[in-house]
Amino acid sequence: MHDSYVELIVKRKTPLKEQMLKVAIIIITVIAFLIGMVNQIVLIAAIGMGILAYFLVPRFDLEYEYILINNELDIDKIMSRTRRKRVISYDLTKMVILAPLNSHHMDYHKNNRNLKAANYSSLIEKNKKYAMVIHTEKENQFVIFEPDKNMLNILQKNAPRKVFID
Repeated sequence: MHDSYVELIVKRKTPLKEQMLKVAIIIITVIAFLIGMVNQIVLIAAIGMGILAYFLVPRFDLEYEYILINNELDIDKIMSRTRRKRVISYDLTKMVILAPLNSHHMDYHKNNRNLKAANYSSLIEKNKKYAMVIHTEKENQFVIFEPDKNMLNILQKNAPRKVFID
């Protein structure tokens, strides 16, 4: 058996709700600083808001990195291209199925309430998304992500009866 390694970064589109929240945080912080020039109590609140904004605003700019090493898929989230955090690591030997999200292979699993959904895709409608049903230590998951052709080929070679590329 040979080792396989694939790495892929997918930039997540920031949803409109998060964009509006980001702008609101910045505007409120600026207004609080301006009012804080007159009122000392508001200035303390503005400093607190500034610190909060410093930590919250970068979380809205997300990228997901998929790292496939043999039968393990690691998913990291990269915030503002500076901070990386491991989201989850999947043991692909426990995978039930992997197929395009809109494939007929996923019809049963899409409506299964016993699966916890996890979306690690770009949220861009035109991009082709794949879904994977997998058993983890805690629960069964329905994972949405966007692998490239190279990753799909390796996954299919490792588990030909479980991976449907369509």
